[in-house]
Amino acid sequence: MQNKFLGLTPPMGWNSWNTFTHAINEDLIKETADAMASSGLKDAGYEYVVIDDCWSLRQRDQDGFLVPDPEKFPHGMKAVADYVHEKGLKFGMYSCDGTHTCAGYPGSFEHEFQDAATFAAWGVDYLKYDNCYKPRHMDGEMLYKRMSLALRNCGRDILFSACNWGSDDVWSWIQGSGAQLFRSTGDIQDSWESIKNLALSQMDKMAYSGPFCHNDIDMLVVGMHGGSNNEFIGSVKGGCTDEEYRTHFSLWAMMNSPLMIGCDIRKMSEYTKETLCNPDLIAINQDIECRGPYVVPGHDPAALMALVKPMSDGSLAIGLFNLGDRKAEMSLQFWDMGIPAAAGVGLEMYDCWAHQTEGTFTERYAAQIEPHGCRVFRAKLVKVR
Repeated sequence: MQNKFLGLTPPMGWNSWNTFTHAINEDLIKETADAMASSGLKDAGYEYVVIDDCWSLRQRDQDGFLVPDPEKFPHGMKAVADYVHEKGLKFGMYSCDGTHTCAGYPGSFEHEFQDAATFAAWGVDYLKYDNCYKPRHMDGEMLYKRMSLALRNCGRDILFSACNWGSDDVWSWIQGSGAQLFRSTGDIQDSWESIKNLALSQMDKMAYSGPFCHNDIDMLVVGMHGGSNNEFIGSVKGGCTDEEYRTHFSLWAMMNSPLMIGCDIRKMSEYTKETLCNPDLIAINQDIECRGPYVVPGHDPAALMALVKPMSDGSLAIGLFNLGDRKAEMSLQFWDMGIPAAAGVGLEMYDCWAHQTEGTFTERYAAQIEPHGCRVFRAKLVKVR
């Protein structure tokens, strides 16, 4: 029976690319599934274990079928999928709308229905679909619609992650394609500049995201600390600070991006685990209405801003962000959120990182925020007179 709720809220899981790129194998995926189940990530809501590029042989077989690399996956993909499923998790894979994937393996161009049926037979639950080596004069919109149609008729529920990097004005047509996710950015790097630039690039795109079709700002780099085997992804030695990773996680949660972990969860620190498993941030990301936040600029709009997200219970999720390099005050005027002083109401502010109520405030809230830092609140309207 078709799952009518597939992709209702942004998916949560893990993807192999950011840390491991080509260096993937059966044992890594099984160990990651073990870690997700035992570490608390599964209980926090993370459910997809996704293999990215470089999993197949360089050529299809004589009948045109994709073939898993027997050295990396000696028992085949169905055995890996079965193992992931036995852990109570879901299994994801990768392909591409071009003749080849970004790393030069066979893509699904003109094999869409064949490949969708293959993925279904293997027990795949999620497909990341990239945008490399597309024939020059081929319409990208049509290729994503084609694979979406193939997946919807393959006999299995497979969540479709359209990874076209924000090309072709994707936000203007992607909902009609049937995809549950659409990548709106280029690839993330394990650096503060990359996190900041990706977030800022999406400030005018948040209205295009909603239930069943989510704006994907790329995978998380939380906890990587320069751990990638790829120079582009991990070009900054040591990656980010834990504070920057928390700001990164807060931005992605507030902006309704999928929460797809990119670090090696087998070795993550307690701080990283606490960041990724924050129940208050996850609740904001997973709110059933999936409403995109709006922006309230600070006095220095290039560095200071608030994201305000209406929640289904009538509360507001409020993120105060300092993207600049100096400590600064962010002052949020309640009038800018539709709360005039004459209304006789204030906001009871619950701190989502400290997990405690800070107090009730009227007319405005102001806080000193560290460089590259943030404060995130769940704010409830309360009568003050």
